[in-house]
Amino acid sequence: MSDPAAFESRLEKRSEFRKQPVGRSRQGDFIKCVEQKTDALGKQPMSRGFTKDKTLSSIFNIEMVKEKTAEEIKQIWQQYFAAKDTVYAVIPEEKFDLIWNRAQSCPTFLCALPRREGYEFFVGQWTGTELHFTALINIQTRGEAAASQLILYHYPELKEEKGIVLMTAEMDSTFLNVAEAQCIANQVQLFYATDRKETYGLVETFNLRPNEFKYMSVIAELEQSGIGAELKCAQNQDKT
Repeated sequence: MSDPAAFESRLEKRSEFRKQPVGRSRQGDFIKCVEQKTDALGKQPMSRGFTKDKTLSSIFNIEMVKEKTAEEIKQIWQQYFAAKDTVYAVIPEEKFDLIWNRAQSCPTFLCALPRREGYEFFVGQWTGTELHFTALINIQTRGEAAASQLILYHYPELKEEKGIVLMTAEMDSTFLNVAEAQCIANQVQLFYATDRKETYGLVETFNLRPNEFKYMSVIAELEQSGIGAELKCAQNQDKT
């Protein structure tokens, strides 16, 4: 992953892609191809830094926390991960059920990550309760061999009894830092848990009517929400 030649090649291919407009007549086929290749995410051998079969019981004693209230479990979860460089959350049952139900019919989507120059797209694919992300350019250059660069793990074991779902993540730090991973994770809530019909409509269009999908609509929705604004600001400050 640290091979300079490979990195330069990746940048060249990214530059070539940016120069190639995606016509609407070809776009549907392109998105379908991306979805087919993204299906392989989660089925590839785990990259360095990722845990195979990362269970809730590997993090803490489930039986012990069952005696706690939902608020106490939330505090334990937050305290456990507060000192760790990762993404984590406690999701209310109703919100997770909405996300989960929508993911069954629309398991793939595109997120936009602010970069110093514009945005980079990441494709997300649900595999069970795991949500795998990789850069769109990674899928274009590596196809089905593309590895996950971010995985969000959702644990519904306490949902029925406590009304919460625990979430944490692992990422490939050669591609993403915690702030960038958090920006992507926030977009799951933005697009899958929204009450706004137009916002979730982008997810439906991507999955069900790819010929009609507009990439810039994702960026517009992201900018309107304010997600990624601090990240963009920090990147602009780094440039000066």
